[in-house]
Amino acid sequence: MDYDDAYANAPYIEGAEFYPARWQLAAAAFRDKLDGRARLALSYGPSERQKYDLFLPEATPKGLCIFVHGGYWLKFHRNFWSHLAAGPLRRGWAVAMPSYDLCPDVPIATITRQIAKAIEAMAAQVAGPLVLAGHSAGGHLVARMCVAGVLPAPVMARVEHVMPISPVADLRPLLNLEMNADFGLDMAGAEAESPVLMQPLDVKVTVWVGGDERPVFLDQARWLAKAWNAGHVIEKARHHFDVIEGLEDAGSEMVRQLLE
Repeated sequence: MDYDDAYANAPYIEGAEFYPARWQLAAAAFRDKLDGRARLALSYGPSERQKYDLFLPEATPKGLCIFVHGGYWLKFHRNFWSHLAAGPLRRGWAVAMPSYDLCPDVPIATITRQIAKAIEAMAAQVAGPLVLAGHSAGGHLVARMCVAGVLPAPVMARVEHVMPISPVADLRPLLNLEMNADFGLDMAGAEAESPVLMQPLDVKVTVWVGGDERPVFLDQARWLAKAWNAGHVIEKARHHFDVIEGLEDAGSEMVRQLLE
């Protein structure tokens, strides 16, 4: 297997090069429309990237939905994804989105700890239940929150649902990628960060993936769903870049399942 090709998404998505700019424009327009209901760049740690945005519904929130972005732990920022808060917001939920430090500046294990710290800080801002969603590398990160000892027990007790979307759940294949020069993984490190090798806590998990994704991402989703006896949704006609668009729509099946 050519692992670098197998784990490459953009070459197999028409117009892939236009997606990042489109995401940024949609996210900025969404933030501009929220006026006083967007609290931006709230700090949860010492570095510049350890900040989060909080978006509030018009009424008292029903709870807090947290979205963790992807980008192979190497790129992107919370300000690419603000528009994905639209669906949960319209259903009366607050939404928070963190950034985090990136590889190679920090290892993946450090990013996991940062996200746990971010969730603790974000949870303190909004009362009620928590739901976690994350895409790709972010799917890995929210899955890691489901394991004992990652989130503080009082925070984990509030988590009602976790939705890893197109997650990387077994990091061992990544040892074969050129990107591993930035990840810095060895076998022990890959095993220590692979949710498929871990026992989850008693929390509802739904693994979501696009039906038109690369075979390895279909595999990764299936492996996690099987290992954890979790829900498993394969959304037809969705690829790795547009599978998250359901979060924009309060009436989508993705939002319905995430929040209900």
